[in-house]
Amino acid sequence: NAEYGEFQTFQRYFKRINLRDMDSDFAAGEDTAFVNDEISNIIKESIEATIGGNAYQHNKVNQWTSNVVEQCLNQLTKLNKPFKYIVNCVIMQKNGAGLHMANSCFWDNSTDGSCTVRWENKTMYCIVSIFGLAI
Repeated sequence: NAEYGEFQTFQRYFKRINLRDMDSDFAAGEDTAFVNDEISNIIKESIEATIGGNAYQHNKVNQWTSNVVEQCLNQLTKLNKPFKYIVNCVIMQKNGAGLHMANSCFWDNSTDGSCTVRWENKTMYCIVSIFGLAI
């Protein structure tokens, strides 16, 4: 019976370890996921900080697009998630012209993700797409 008692103690210890491992794996999964809401907020904050209430100015568009992309990348790297990121930004004056965009990716849907935000004010559109590819 002494051996049986040691075996039960071992089983309880083993179950405790497995449950802890499962909990940490679950938490790690959340920490390494591509979360669209989180990415969308980063995009919106970057656009607002860069363009805010400005009216469209052709001579500032290059700087604005660069700043939006850089701010997004800076915030994404602060998340410390195992992703490589691709950030695209388009700024277009509202003048009645059409704009058609398409993106296509060949990736793992269970780990990789994308998020696109269309922002606008009275004079322009800003469309930002971020692709996160798990490392």
